[in-house]
Amino acid sequence: MEVINIEYVYASLLLHYAKKPIEEKSLRKILEAAGIEVDDIRLKAMVAALKEVNIDEAISAASAITPTVATMPAAVSAAPSAEAKPKEEKKKEEEKKEEEEEEVAEGLAALFG
Repeated sequence: MEVINIEYVYASLLLHYAKKPIEEKSLRKILEAAGIEVDDIRLKAMVAALKEVNIDEAISAASAITPTVATMPAAVSAAPSAEAKPKEEKKKEEEKKEEEEEEVAEGLAALFG
């Protein structure tokens, strides 16, 4: 199985979104504009592979699966960080208050001491 870099997929999707034909010339222009060194073999393989693919159907099929899988880890990983922030902020606020109280005490000691 030949490996095709994701840049080629993104460039192809960009052409598809713009309703332009996915051809070697246009795909090459996008990749070069992005500063990517184009591999002729991969370029030809991508164009040939996409000739037999209905991209709209592939996107629909992928998006039917993706939301459930993609949002679960995001929700799980977001919860701990959301809980961690208030604790860190409270600690910082307490430290600031303690520092301010110490400064006030030092100032009073200098005045009356």
